Amino acid sequence: MTHTVAQLVGRTLAELGVAQAFGVVGSGNFAVTNALREHGVPFVAARHECGAATMADAFGRMSDRVAVVTTHQGCGLTNALTGITEAAKSRTPMLVLAADTPGSAVGSNFRIDQDAAAAAVGAVPERVHSPRTAAADTLRAYRTAVQERRTVVLNLPLDVQAAPAESGQPARIAPAPPPVRPGEESVAELAAAIRAAARPVFVAGRGARHAGPELRALAEAAGALLATSAVANGLFEGDPWSLGISGGFASPLAAELVGDADLVVSWGCALNMWTTRHGKLIGPSATVAQVDLDTAALGAHRPVDIGVFGDVGRTARDVLAALGSPRAGYRHDGLRTRIATEVRWRDVPYRDESTVDRIDPRTLSIRLDELLPDQRVVSVDSGNFMGYPSVYLDVPDEYGFCFTQAFQSIGLGLATAVGAALARPERLPVAALGDGGFLMSVAELETVARLGLPMVVVVYNDAAYGAEVHHFRGEDLDTVVFPDTDIAAIATGFGCTGVTVRSVDDLAPVAGWLDGPRLRPLVVDAKITSDGGSWWLAEAFGH
Repeated sequence: MTHTVAQLVGRTLAELGVAQAFGVVGSGNFAVTNALREHGVPFVAARHECGAATMADAFGRMSDRVAVVTTHQGCGLTNALTGITEAAKSRTPMLVLAADTPGSAVGSNFRIDQDAAAAAVGAVPERVHSPRTAAADTLRAYRTAVQERRTVVLNLPLDVQAAPAESGQPARIAPAPPPVRPGEESVAELAAAIRAAARPVFVAGRGARHAGPELRALAEAAGALLATSAVANGLFEGDPWSLGISGGFASPLAAELVGDADLVVSWGCALNMWTTRHGKLIGPSATVAQVDLDTAALGAHRPVDIGVFGDVGRTARDVLAALGSPRAGYRHDGLRTRIATEVRWRDVPYRDESTVDRIDPRTLSIRLDELLPDQRVVSVDSGNFMGYPSVYLDVPDEYGFCFTQAFQSIGLGLATAVGAALARPERLPVAALGDGGFLMSVAELETVARLGLPMVVVVYNDAAYGAEVHHFRGEDLDTVVFPDTDIAAIATGFGCTGVTVRSVDDLAPVAGWLDGPRLRPLVVDAKITSDGGSWWLAEAFGH
């Protein structure tokens, strides 16, 4: 039976196991989008291509399954580029099916160098070259995304899409190779360093999210404390020796304990400026080891004393086998008590700076944490506010926190929450946004309402770009401070329930919504006090 290339591409990706598709449909991607749907791939129509790309990124992170974005040629792809950049920088396995102008259409309004655009943001450009090679080209793009953990832009020229193509055999991909085992010398060196350490700390990143049990077992035998980068938040939730997030979001006790470590082992974690507070969090005499599957990552952000190439889980098992008898290390009863009572930010005393018409973001976040159910997935936009939901809202595990911050673009949080909600439908989706990011991405609130997602959207509204207020303090701030916006009214217009919060008492409707049928998404317009620059931002700017 003869099909078009567009139909063949859609069928091939469905057979390979693509789990979800997102996009904004135009004439260029209409056929391939319908082909995906015809072969059982669910599709979500976003309101902006950047939102579609970000939804796919978040879906992949929270489900460990491959998602697809489809775009119109030219402007559809350029609209999506910020979301694609975030995914590419995060090494999210993701496919972008980008319609492209025919080679002969040199005067087309839509014509740009799409290969160059993809490469410029760190994605891998691929192309369906002809009807004869369509299946192989699609398979190659999928294999690159999955096996190399890359974001791939597969360009689909319109004339090739419309051409007839033989259906061929069902698409198959070779089984994934076994996890890379570290070399024996590297295992012995890391095991020796752990045996010699009195105060070891393990810091796990995105590359360790699959290896929580192995790291917990090794940490118990090594007497190590556990911490994560922000993107891996929740990996060690419930462990009595967990310090939470390392870096700018670290609580005072967590920062103290990481800073006093004599051995820091990074597991699938970049040890960049955010995770180490510009390097100041790791003591000058500490031995630093790094375990990663990417050799280019070893020592990329700071010098390391021990570099281990290997899968995190496999390495942890081999080091445990080589370690010998268990050690007390950093763990003792007195410290366990301190961690239990001091390591969470909500246990750190603070002066409530709420006013008659604005609520302290810490007070707001603590009360929300008490109200929201434990089974939640929290998605956080970028901005001055983002430390508050990141450290005050607990998450159940590593699939309870979605943090799209590799490109540090504001405006991705709402779409992130949509992707996370679809990946984890058994959990309450919570979107934590600043007012700037919310207004930048407000079109996707219609998507939330249309999908009927029982989402809580919390807007930390200080009527400003808070980071810039802090960064340019003492200067004319008219360009970054704005009149107050009635976000609750905007939410109502989109078909959501809107609530304005200026005090703890104003959160009563939130409790009522949580107890009710949750028929409409809830948007909380939280009028927060200005903090003059959050603690983590002051650290980042060196103030």
